[in-house]
Amino acid sequence: MLLCWTRALAIRAALAAAALPASGFAAFSGDIAAGEVVFAKCAPCHSITHPTNRMGPHLMGVVGRRVGSVPGFSYSEAMTRAGESGTMWTPDLLARFASSPRKTIPGNSMRFYGLWSDSDIANLVAYLESVPAH
Repeated sequence: MLLCWTRALAIRAALAAAALPASGFAAFSGDIAAGEVVFAKCAPCHSITHPTNRMGPHLMGVVGRRVGSVPGFSYSEAMTRAGESGTMWTPDLLARFASSPRKTIPGNSMRFYGLWSDSDIANLVAYLESVPAH
């Protein structure tokens, strides 16, 4: 019985992996409205409607912006180095960061462990892509 259960899990994992693009996330064709709901987890620390920094920098126009570049925000050394090296917030980087901030940019000071659901991540990225810089 254990062998059947293990085999079933392996098959499910293989099918799920085959359905996803190389990045591991659902191609960012997420649902913007659902992403706005997911953003509620980010809203205590990040503004999306005003260029105001909170515990985290505002996220208006984050897609395509250089990491660590919001004026007036005091970034960790890790985020500053990432930005100085030319790292940009692409949809793929945002998805990886939303999944695991500490693994994606080690040494950053964000106090969030990450989202676990690939659909939540895809929806969040779609929402962030829809938000203009101003």
